[in-house]
Amino acid sequence: MDCDDKMAGVFAIVLAAGSATRFGATKQLAEVDGKSLVERAVEIANDVCQDRYLLVVGHNHQAVGAACQSQPGFMIVNDNYAAGLGTSLALAVKSIRHVASAVIVLLADQPRITSQHVRALADVWDGSDDEIVATSFAGTQGPPVLFPAVCFDELAGLTGDRGGRHLFDDQRFRLRTVVFEPASIDIDTPEDLTRI
Repeated sequence: MDCDDKMAGVFAIVLAAGSATRFGATKQLAEVDGKSLVERAVEIANDVCQDRYLLVVGHNHQAVGAACQSQPGFMIVNDNYAAGLGTSLALAVKSIRHVASAVIVLLADQPRITSQHVRALADVWDGSDDEIVATSFAGTQGPPVLFPAVCFDELAGLTGDRGGRHLFDDQRFRLRTVVFEPASIDIDTPEDLTRI
C-alpha cells in the first residue's frame, strides 16, 4: 500500500481530559520548554495527520481547548472524564470510526514524544487490520500506539481507566513495536515537571 494512501485514513487522538488530581492543577496547561503539554501533543498530531486528529478534553475543557485553538483539528468534550481515560478513548473512537482506517493514540502528558516517532509508528504499520504498533520503552509497551480499525469495537466499549493495552496480548493481533525511550517520561506530579 502506498504510504500516502495508508496515511489518508489514519487519525490521531489526543487524550487530554483528566483532572490530574496528583498534579494539583490543570496538568494539560503546564508548560515544558515554553509550550503547554496539550499544545505540544496537538501540534504533533497535526504535524503527522494534518487536520485528521481529535482532541478529547474534559476537566477545565474551555482553557485546555483554548490552548490549542490555533490548530485546525477537531475537539470533543468528555463530560464523563472523571470515570477514567477509557471513556475518553471510547468517545473519540466512536466519533471517527466511520472515517478512520486506524488511530494513533497520544497522551498529552508525555512531553518528550516527537513527530518523528509518531510518524515512525505509522510507517511501520503495514496497513493490515491485524497489526497494532506500540511504543516500546523501559521494558514495556504503551502509548503512543496505533490501533487498526478492527480494534474499534473493543476501544469504543472501554470504560473506567482501562485503555487499549489488553489488546497487545490478544491472539487476533500481531504486536509490532518502535523503541523510543523518551516515552517513559510522563508528567503526573509537579516534581515530574521540575525533573525534566
